[in-house]
Amino acid sequence: MMTDDTKPVESLLPYDRWTEDAMREVALRALDHVGTHGLPGDHHFYLTFRTDHPGVQIPGHLKARYPEEMTIVIQHQFWDLKVDRAAQTVSIGLSFGGVPAKLVIPISSMTAFWDPYVRVGLRFGPPEAAEDILDVPDTLPLSPAPAPAEEGEKEAEAEGPAQVVSLDAFRRRPARD
Repeated sequence: MMTDDTKPVESLLPYDRWTEDAMREVALRALDHVGTHGLPGDHHFYLTFRTDHPGVQIPGHLKARYPEEMTIVIQHQFWDLKVDRAAQTVSIGLSFGGVPAKLVIPISSMTAFWDPYVRVGLRFGPPEAAEDILDVPDTLPLSPAPAPAEEGEKEAEAEGPAQVVSLDAFRRRPARD
């Protein structure tokens, strides 16, 4: 007979890690596709990353303006978008206030990926600390940072709620006393 007192079994397999890796792979495949073939139709991306993460390479004025996190818009004016799996980075050329810049973004620094055209969004926890994201709310709004950094750093227009993929549905919640 099953009761509500049954304690969940602790997994010996890293399902959280595998799921997180698979979600990052979806974003990387989209970025890689666009780097090779260009953006199809009205697709465009918001890519959010930690600017304070080791290995991030951005101009100093952007680091000063976005000391912790930054969202870039990959839409009209970008070039040399490349996913380098060996180096574990994404690199891209963008203009900021008309000044061209190259950004190198470690894959592990990415915190969100959003394609508002099809309302698909992914949130990522830090790869080295998957356990730290267990208390993330069930629904995560994927609103871009206050000032997206492409096309004159214009404000992003709201395009309705994104379809957010959250790992919480698959995670065990700690028992509450």
